[in-house]
Amino acid sequence: MSERAKSGLVVSAHAADFVWRAGGAVALYAGRGWNMRVVCLSCGERGESAKLWRDRGMTLERVKQVRREEAARAAEVLGAQIEFFDCGDYPLRVGEADLMRLVDIYREVRPEFVLTHSAQDPYNFDHPLATHVAQEARIIAQAHGHNPRQEPIGAPPVFLFEPHQTEQCGWIPQVFLDITEVWDTKRKAFEVMAAQEHLWEYYTRVALQRGAQAARNSGLKIQYAEAYQRVFPQVARELA
Repeated sequence: MSERAKSGLVVSAHAADFVWRAGGAVALYAGRGWNMRVVCLSCGERGESAKLWRDRGMTLERVKQVRREEAARAAEVLGAQIEFFDCGDYPLRVGEADLMRLVDIYREVRPEFVLTHSAQDPYNFDHPLATHVAQEARIIAQAHGHNPRQEPIGAPPVFLFEPHQTEQCGWIPQVFLDITEVWDTKRKAFEVMAAQEHLWEYYTRVALQRGAQAARNSGLKIQYAEAYQRVFPQVARELA
């Protein structure tokens, strides 16, 4: 029997969040043969689709459809599988059934790592709620007494990807991931998200800035990077 491919899980509050903030990691690991799974808790239909709402006669269901289609195409570009929970946004509300659905995904995917939002965001309460749900589902999936016929997961590290306004979110970059080799793929995924075209250049600048910092902190030639904050301590047998 062939060895099971490694997997990673991204829990995104809205349809585009994973593209701007973790698309490089998704493309990088998908290119290495990992199974990358993205869960979008909502389509971002109310608060993150202003361009669509300017069209006369636009409806909530139509906005959801467009954002869902954009996110699905972006995930395909990045090499990931994607699932939509349709929990709404502004406000995002995750009920117990959706929480348990995410727990089941943890146990199915058995991720080596989890990527999600910052723990604080005074500009968008949906983001820290998504982080809370991602971590709560992780804890339940670890519990031997939850669906005891299933095998619990281990302790995948959780990395918080960069919020839109870092200083106000109490977020500190602790890990720089070199995404130079997959930058063109991430940029192509940007260009699928037409409803938020105004963010394409913003997040290109973020990637260049983090690339410069990554190079400065490593001595390596890095042009583009993503930054992450760790939730749990790194466990190692060596420091270098």
